[in-house]
Amino acid sequence: MSLSALLRTAAAGAVLLAAPLAHAEGTYEIPAGAHFSQEKLAKISDFFKNEVATGKIPGAIVLIRQHGKPVYHEAFGVQDVVSKVPISDKTIFRLFSMTKAITSVVAMELLQEGKYKLDDPVSKYIPSFANVKVGVEKKAEDGTKTLELVPPNRPMKIVDLMTHTSGVTYGFYGDSLVRKAYRDANIYAGDFDLAEFAERIAKLPLHNQPGALWQYGHSTDILARVMEVATGEKLSTIEREKLLDPLGMKDTGFFVTDPAKQKLMAEPMPNDSDFRVGHINDPTKVKKWESASGGMVSTMADYSRFAQMLLNGGTFEGKTILKPETFKELTTDHVGPGSGVDRDYFYFPGDGFGFGLGLAVRTDPGNAKPPPPGDLGELKWDGASGCYFVIDRKQDMFFILLEQTPTERQRIQRTLKQLIYEAMEN
Repeated sequence: MSLSALLRTAAAGAVLLAAPLAHAEGTYEIPAGAHFSQEKLAKISDFFKNEVATGKIPGAIVLIRQHGKPVYHEAFGVQDVVSKVPISDKTIFRLFSMTKAITSVVAMELLQEGKYKLDDPVSKYIPSFANVKVGVEKKAEDGTKTLELVPPNRPMKIVDLMTHTSGVTYGFYGDSLVRKAYRDANIYAGDFDLAEFAERIAKLPLHNQPGALWQYGHSTDILARVMEVATGEKLSTIEREKLLDPLGMKDTGFFVTDPAKQKLMAEPMPNDSDFRVGHINDPTKVKKWESASGGMVSTMADYSRFAQMLLNGGTFEGKTILKPETFKELTTDHVGPGSGVDRDYFYFPGDGFGFGLGLAVRTDPGNAKPPPPGDLGELKWDGASGCYFVIDRKQDMFFILLEQTPTERQRIQRTLKQLIYEAMEN
């Protein structure tokens, strides 16, 4: 694998990087009201059965729901190749960056309650962020690079955390000096909570000026600490009260301590166990850090309820999670033309997508010819383990893929999306 390919693969939640797709003509911006061909959906089953049979993945589960009813719901293979227990709706998957979508929705709930404002400086809740500096790389004549620390042009705001434009990054992808500083700081050492983690991040330089660049990283963890300070509760308590209990997501959380539930956990292939996110994510071992950016687990039974709420525009079974104006704020592109936000090689929403307050939002066909399948307004995210979801409100449809396969995920996600949209007809 080339270095550039490795770097791209290494980022947790690297989302469907654009690549021209064969046979994708006609699957972009399908007229509203399309329905699924069961015959064409069978190609999804053929694809995943082959993935399992050829030993590429232990298993996976796929759900497509349209107009509130499942149109495709199949499980393939096993939870792990040791126990050989078949995958089911109750199988527990590590979500990695699909955790961010949950955190972001709860953050929006607190926003609509007036617990904070998008324009609030982060330092109002975490004072040490008042002293943060921006790392600017300087190159000497001999080619050596040094890091100059300069003051931010403006304070980092809560909206910057939600749009990943805060300058807070990850240390496990890319080779910039700021990312190297993250690696050298050993920020995952010991048993620490979100408060301590925020202090560790505040000591590190920002990768860029606040609001200047879409930059994937620990912004969601800093956001979670703001949520804790604003409410006086710990993150898991806030999420349980605001979202998980109202939606009936009983098997979604940060840790799996029940021995019976531990037997339901999906595992990757033994040679694919390193998720390359800089630290070990073992939900069976309780620790203080509730990683808002990548630490949650869930099941198809649970995450489908979350996806249905998003498809409904913020409501679920008579409960209003997000008001219409809050949902619109969440799902409106905040980093597009005129926003002042730059994009670089590591812009993980991908070709044709902007970014709302925690989800990628389809804004245009993109540059690939033919364009990747989908509809304008599509919402999506994924994670390092291969879990992936797409909300298509135009077709009143969502789909979810749950799997544990870091090295195969991008190929599988692209293929699945293509097969789903090719199965649609008017």
